[in-house]
Amino acid sequence: MIPSCVVIGASHAAAEVVSAVRKEGWEGDITVFGEELYLPYHRPPLSKTFLLGNQSVEDIFIRNSDLYKRLDVHFILGRRVVEIDRANKQIKLDDGTRRSYDKLAICTGSRVRRLDLKGGDLQGIHYLRTVDDVRSIQKSTQPGQKALIVGGGYIGLEMAASLKKFGMKVSVLELGPRLLERVAAPELSDFFARIHMEEGIEIQCGKSVSSFEGVKGRVTKGICSDGSVFEADLVVVGVGILPNVELAQEAGLEVSNGILVDQYARTADPDVVAAGDCTNHPNEILNCRLRLESVPNAVEQAKSAAAAICGKEREYASVPWFWSDQYDVKLQIVGINSGYDEIIVRGDCKIGRSFVLFYLNQGKLIAADCVNRPKEFMAVKQFFSKRLEVDISRLSDESTLPKDFIAKSF
Repeated sequence: MIPSCVVIGASHAAAEVVSAVRKEGWEGDITVFGEELYLPYHRPPLSKTFLLGNQSVEDIFIRNSDLYKRLDVHFILGRRVVEIDRANKQIKLDDGTRRSYDKLAICTGSRVRRLDLKGGDLQGIHYLRTVDDVRSIQKSTQPGQKALIVGGGYIGLEMAASLKKFGMKVSVLELGPRLLERVAAPELSDFFARIHMEEGIEIQCGKSVSSFEGVKGRVTKGICSDGSVFEADLVVVGVGILPNVELAQEAGLEVSNGILVDQYARTADPDVVAAGDCTNHPNEILNCRLRLESVPNAVEQAKSAAAAICGKEREYASVPWFWSDQYDVKLQIVGINSGYDEIIVRGDCKIGRSFVLFYLNQGKLIAADCVNRPKEFMAVKQFFSKRLEVDISRLSDESTLPKDFIAKSF
């Protein structure tokens, strides 16, 4: 009997799993179940080039339909998996039908965190996660109208930059005392506040939205807990995402801020792997467990999951890295900055738009935020991957080339 590999979620991780599993030698059936009506696509362009109309849906597909045909991968889209029956090795769909599997890959990704506020269901209030979300937002974008962004994280700031290009008047409301408070140093927060204000964006921190009001079912204003009012023709909420772990949890798999997997993307069930935003995995380089929301994580972990499906072991231990594009600024982040106790600045973050923030813990480099500094980003990423020791005294010296930051090997 031909073995069957089932993938839940038509996500970026899923696209990489089905490609990699064929390369690993899987000769059985492969079926992907996805809730959306589209083949797996790149999500980063949604808040930028796709929103601006510079790319079509087909342009952001990770792979086109012809390649999936060559790989003999079958997609069943617009359907939701509601249950994983591990005892009988079956999944149950929302119409009650069941599909058997020999190997199962959970690539369910994540979803937006929604606000439970009075008026939160008014027309014109949007979240950004899918192609259809963007298409709804595009219908509400008109030059001269007012856009209100709730949340001063990367998604909110990217949306602000894009909506400004539509000619809208944009205000960003952030609950915390500064932008990017949970993920970046004050120096980077201040930088992004500055460039957005230079571009004509209103930035308001310490603002808690308590309700929305509207006319004829459409939003017209956001009300904050301090009584301040912000008029809005369009609202975009970006207050974080949640991993889609419910299916795994209900199936008895261990979950703790993501589906727990080992360094080979394996769950406690030998026939079930998981990859992408929904997983919590160990990282040997960082010596900790973590859940990452990033394209590189989905790509690399999927390769380990594919190997595991085929009975092989491919360790996933990559250096985390991320990026954000806003206006003429490309921010590239390498490493995880949690626990930093010192910041070294290379360049000037108070003027211009090019510098590096190096994050240290007990004198050791743990992360870097590179603003329009691709050479420093590539150098630090390589140092982490090869576990090279960096001479901290050289980091701020602009006359020292990034390749010369190295002190010695571990």
